[in-house]
Amino acid sequence: MATPLLELSNVVAGYGPVTVLDGLSLTVQHGEKLALIGRNGVGKTTTLATVMGLAQLQGGQIRFEGEDVSGLSTPQRAMRGLGLVPQTRDVFPSLTVEENLLAGLKHRSRQALDEAYDLFPRLAERRANGGAQLSGGEQQMVSVARALLGRPRLLMLDEPLEGLAPLIRQELLRAFSRMVSERDLTLVIVEQQVREALQQTDRAVVLSRGKVIHDGPAEQLRQDAEALGRLVGVSHS
Repeated sequence: MATPLLELSNVVAGYGPVTVLDGLSLTVQHGEKLALIGRNGVGKTTTLATVMGLAQLQGGQIRFEGEDVSGLSTPQRAMRGLGLVPQTRDVFPSLTVEENLLAGLKHRSRQALDEAYDLFPRLAERRANGGAQLSGGEQQMVSVARALLGRPRLLMLDEPLEGLAPLIRQELLRAFSRMVSERDLTLVIVEQQVREALQQTDRAVVLSRGKVIHDGPAEQLRQDAEALGRLVGVSHS
């Protein structure tokens, strides 16, 4: 069997004295689109933070493309091909759209910005606008495009649809699908808009108390109203 792109083995992690993940084991295969879902506070964001080195690894191991990256810094992990778009978006409000995007180039030429504008034409129209002038959806586009300019092999998205209008959510979801189909990219999405996330992914992993309690096809779970209610708390409507 092929080596997983990402492998977490018995990971224990948290912040200071607080343990959030308690023996989490999870693999992500090359080219996969994975939805990481669950109720609030079960460790989804902490999982992404731990993979990026932003949470304290207290036990276990993280391997990326077969290499143990558990002891690497966040910048070192980014250079290996790990990328994270945080829930906070982290757009620089005093910089223009283009200046925000330039921060993600990682030694690539300025011409690479065309990739971002091709994926999100709305950003090309607003390239001279300041970050503070953008809507929430536009800020999310900047954050995603900036991460992509670093050419990650694995892109992790933390609540990318939070607080966005339905039309903007659909625009982002189409861009995510295109990213995977046109690039050598693997996607992990943490999302409270569970049905939309499941519709756009291949596989669903449900966490509870820092451990995996369900792992299976995303579409199968999307159509199982009883399981969605039991595992994630999604209403049957």
